Amino acid sequence: MKKFLNLLKIAVKSAWNRRFTLFLVVCAISISTALLLSIEKIRTQVKENFINSVVGTDLIAGARTSSVQLLLYSVFHIGNATNNIGYDTLKRIEQQPEVSWVIPVSLGDSHHGFPVVATNENFFRHFQYADHKKIKFRSGNAPVNMFDVVIGNEVAKKLNYQIKEKIILTHGMTDSSLANHDNAPFRIAGILNPTGTPVDRSVIIYLPAMEAIHVNWKGGTPIANLKLSQNQLEKLSLKPKTVTAAFIGLKKRSQIFSMQKFIKEYSGEPLMAIIPGVAIDELWGMLNNGEQILWIISALVTVSSLLGLVAVILAGLGQRRRELAILRSVGANPVDIIVLMVYEGFIITALGIIIGIITVYAGIMLYARYFAENYGFFISADFFSCTEIMIILGIFTAGLLASLIPAYKAYRISLSDGLNASV
Repeated sequence: MKKFLNLLKIAVKSAWNRRFTLFLVVCAISISTALLLSIEKIRTQVKENFINSVVGTDLIAGARTSSVQLLLYSVFHIGNATNNIGYDTLKRIEQQPEVSWVIPVSLGDSHHGFPVVATNENFFRHFQYADHKKIKFRSGNAPVNMFDVVIGNEVAKKLNYQIKEKIILTHGMTDSSLANHDNAPFRIAGILNPTGTPVDRSVIIYLPAMEAIHVNWKGGTPIANLKLSQNQLEKLSLKPKTVTAAFIGLKKRSQIFSMQKFIKEYSGEPLMAIIPGVAIDELWGMLNNGEQILWIISALVTVSSLLGLVAVILAGLGQRRRELAILRSVGANPVDIIVLMVYEGFIITALGIIIGIITVYAGIMLYARYFAENYGFFISADFFSCTEIMIILGIFTAGLLASLIPAYKAYRISLSDGLNASV
């Protein structure tokens, strides 16, 4: 045991003497490790975000389009709807005996880049995420008056909002003051607990409020000389004409396909209903090719890094012939020389892996909020998954195997040098 510890010390000192050359190999291994771990972590956590965002919803109904498009704009507020669905149609769906609850969603406006989601009280009663958790308030409560608004956790943190503050919504997703609904400011009634879903980035109002702020708008532009005050708008009896989509909960999950067929064949207007889990699988199938390409690129980077490890150690053997011969002369046997080379490969590979892991987790801590605020994806620095551990062990094992090539070469060189009296 003592001999192996001594060989480890020799390997550390030898590597330190060649630190500038080996540093490049360590960097290459760390980059390949970071790439592989980043792809795996982003892949698993983004998929988990998608799944957690629609827990408890049996169907999502909307205008006829692709399943993925309906999923993206209704749940993740990515892209735009091809068309809206009539509010009367939605009420007809809600009245079906199979339906337990319906959460209408109307999109289109924003507040400093955050999407405005118009809905009703069912959102706070029935919306679920993650492990069937329900929406809870960090402070305040659900809207009571027409111009009350509830904001997600990320909105409150980024804009530093508090309860009872007044905010102005913007028409469309622009941030131009010319499109502001400044005649009807909203009061923040509640701030939600973090959910790890797009709800954190949402500004939530009720459907009548969405209608109210668009009373003086037509064709995407305000009507000149028609700007009703907030008091005047509150006195109006407003009913939404259309909504963007609807989340539907059924009394029995066995009724999903029959309800989906009813919506698809509805004669009043062209509709469709998707099963969230199926749509997510379809989305992941579309992304599968890109994911595989990223894996192949990362694997090639890893292979090139390990080839660099072999090349650097082999290149240094010519300069170390005397060092290895001296070790043989003081009693080191061929196995000791092999162990010495493997130790060097171990040190270089381990350092590269450690730096790669630190890079990944530092990157997550630095940019997790950026991804959450700009893309609605929440990436956390969780402990290694089984797949990530397998990646790390795979790189480490490959590094050790790669070091056996120069180890064998060193064994041959050291043996001949040890027998050569002229050295």
